[in-house]
Amino acid sequence: MLGRQAIWALGAMSGTSLDGVDTAMLRTDGEVILEFGRSGYRPYSDAERAELRAVLGRWPGAGLEAAQEVIQTAHIEALGAYDGVDLIGFHGQTLAHDPRGRGTHQLGDGGALAKALGVPVVWDFRSNDVRLGGEGAPLAPFYHFACAKWIGATAPMAFLNLGGVGNLTWVDPSVDRPEAQGALLAFDTGPANAPINDLMTQRRGLECDRDGALAATGQVVDGALELFLDEGYFLKMPPKSLDRDDFSLMLDLVRELDDADAAATMTAMAAAAVMRGVEHCPTPPARLLVTGGGRHNPVMMAMLAAGLDCPVEPVEAVGLDGDMLEAQAFAYLAVRVARGLPTSCPSTTGVRAAVGGGEISRP
Repeated sequence: MLGRQAIWALGAMSGTSLDGVDTAMLRTDGEVILEFGRSGYRPYSDAERAELRAVLGRWPGAGLEAAQEVIQTAHIEALGAYDGVDLIGFHGQTLAHDPRGRGTHQLGDGGALAKALGVPVVWDFRSNDVRLGGEGAPLAPFYHFACAKWIGATAPMAFLNLGGVGNLTWVDPSVDRPEAQGALLAFDTGPANAPINDLMTQRRGLECDRDGALAATGQVVDGALELFLDEGYFLKMPPKSLDRDDFSLMLDLVRELDDADAAATMTAMAAAAVMRGVEHCPTPPARLLVTGGGRHNPVMMAMLAAGLDCPVEPVEAVGLDGDMLEAQAFAYLAVRVARGLPTSCPSTTGVRAAVGGGEISRP
């Protein structure tokens, strides 16, 4: 068990957008952020991305060997580029997430990474939470709490991660600990970039609608947007979580639209899901700080700013790195696991009590 000393941890995140592996160093004692280190990005090749896309939705079993090789190779390359690492937090690649059914599945072998890299690796962060009745997601909120402290926030605020799925963390920075009552509320808001990326891949052979360029030329079709918002998920009280493909109906709703209108409408769907989510916050947030790839989409950001009653800004406005926040989060969580501290609680995942997750593999 790690003592209270601060160490340099290296986090890795490969999200459901399937763009690549983010890596980031963080010096922390698992409670406060002391220093940010270097970061990096290892993109997936088209062939690697196709291999991973082909196994989305799959559970452990045969047929995953090629995808597993992609994950292991990419992470060894990305993580092996760092020196002075005391501990690694390895998220793996989420293939399937069904917390009330079969559980949650992140592809990747932390034990093999520890042997290859010669550094202890914390991994399988979500399974313990699910076993104890939680959603297993989102897991970044405890790090968001530390970020709110680091920026000196005094009023309740929110972090919005726009990755493949959107997730919202409401933070009251006046509370001392993230697991304390009233400190946090977190949940997945709905689909974000993943279905837009799928649309672009299917229709134009592109990875994404870069800078919202296609959506900016289209019109939002209100009928499709209203049908999307009729989905029962938006009425469900948080905490709650989603699988990447839970809202595959979005593609059906825009099937008859031209490419530009489809992109504009799906972008509006993602923004509207966030607006519905903010209604669940205990008190209105004083500001909304956006992280993840979606903050680079000016159409998405403009829709959020128009629909919410608080300032909407990228996290760079407060000196954070929105491309690396998730990777930093798993560095931070790895240290918490090594110290025996909780990584989730009833208000973030719905787990029955504050609980730590993660398995530690040593070289």
